[in-house]
Amino acid sequence: MSPKLFSMFKNQELSSSQIRKDIVAGIIVAIIALPLSIALAISSGVSPEKGLITAIFAGFTISLLGGSKVQIGGPTGAFVVIVYGIVKSHGMDGLIIATLMAGILLIIMGLLKVGNLIKYVPKTITVGFTSGIAVTLLITQFKDLLGLQIQNVPAEAMEKLESYIHNITTFDILTFIVGIACILIMIYWPKINKNIPGSIIALILSTLVVKVFNIQIDTIGSVYNNLSSSIPAPSIPDMSLEKIVPLIQPAVTIAVLAGIESLLSCVVSDKMIDDEHDSNMELVAQGLGNIASALFGGIPATGAIARTAANVKNGGRSPISGIVHAVTLLLTMLVLMPLAKLIPMTVLSAILIIVSYNMGEWKEMKEMLHLPKKDVVVLYTTFALTIVFDLVVAIGVGMALHLIFSLMEKNKVKKENLDMKEAI
Repeated sequence: MSPKLFSMFKNQELSSSQIRKDIVAGIIVAIIALPLSIALAISSGVSPEKGLITAIFAGFTISLLGGSKVQIGGPTGAFVVIVYGIVKSHGMDGLIIATLMAGILLIIMGLLKVGNLIKYVPKTITVGFTSGIAVTLLITQFKDLLGLQIQNVPAEAMEKLESYIHNITTFDILTFIVGIACILIMIYWPKINKNIPGSIIALILSTLVVKVFNIQIDTIGSVYNNLSSSIPAPSIPDMSLEKIVPLIQPAVTIAVLAGIESLLSCVVSDKMIDDEHDSNMELVAQGLGNIASALFGGIPATGAIARTAANVKNGGRSPISGIVHAVTLLLTMLVLMPLAKLIPMTVLSAILIIVSYNMGEWKEMKEMLHLPKKDVVVLYTTFALTIVFDLVVAIGVGMALHLIFSLMEKNKVKKENLDMKEAI
């Protein structure tokens, strides 16, 4: 087990021209990650700067010590519902404790070589829970897109929908128009320019329009009065046994999701750059990244597939690009964070609606309908349980069904072989 960056330096794989390409790729990925990190933090029920802190500290650590050349770490849509539920039930201290515990679990998983087991998770389960998470993330965005005034939004997806219906009379047409306009910009902007992210264009234009025309809708500044641009000192909350025990299950959920999501991202990026990652080193780095994020008051992190793909497409071929991405975000936070107060909340919901759509593996789900019925049952059971309950239940039931169907198939083949022998 060795971090990719260290082995690349040892094997003299880094040329000066490639380092320049990595620096450019890192800056571009930081531009993409900036609005996403803020939006994901807000949707998770924490203040905007927590998302940037996560991308900075977890992103830096994961790139520095990870087992992939191009992995970009940070907050992702997969954690939104989990984090929101933890914050609502246990507060920010509870989330930090759960993230620290998850980080320790990930390190243990890496040291025990659990990363080698990723190949045994059926694609039906990974596609099912990934698309299920995409739906739950989409549901989370309706409040800010519609401008609904709800004091306490429930954590569960079905309860959220019920809350939206009960408060539909608070619908704000101006908020909705701005949000829809941003979605349209992000859909059609790539036809004009593929180099500049549509999310940045939507964010800048909508913020300027709302400010210039004094449109009265919720902004980050109106919702979060104490927005900070400073980096907090590392700290650990009081970790009594009474606090730790209720957070064991959420910590396991974070660790499992971070492990699977990061290794899936590595598998995808391996194909893009024709390389092979170190699964167990990546798990250790993910654990250390989550611990670093928690110490500075951030939220859980994992490998971000979309940002990793953007890194590769823009020339990133070493962990230097991920490190540059983290440093760029740090400088941006220190200098430009006061301007973030002007960003309309509906813009962030629009960005995450596009993220949720891109995150869902809809094409794969449709193609998998042609698989044997048992595989389709596993796929859609995992998908539905992810939305209605949570990831641990979904993966647990999905794996159980997969094993049961596999045993039934083996017994069927065994019986057919015995019948054939008797016939002979």
